[in-house]
Amino acid sequence: MKPYLISLLMGVLAGLIYAALQVNSPAPPVIALLGLLGMLIGEQLVPIVRRMLAGEALTAAWFHRECIPKITGTAPPEEP
Repeated sequence: MKPYLISLLMGVLAGLIYAALQVNSPAPPVIALLGLLGMLIGEQLVPIVRRMLAGEALTAAWFHRECIPKITGTAPPEEP
């Protein structure tokens, strides 16, 4: 959680600097960020379809272990 907070705070700082200099931020609009999220989610459809075609079960545990880290950029959960 700490890296996310630091990233947010640095973004706020950059925004303050842009405002003080009276220039527009080069940050993409929210719609572009949603498009990037869609790309990350779409990339995970291929492994899901492959797993289904192979006759393997689609479980929440598999999705959480294999797909969620690739979508969110977090480390995969520890194996017990």
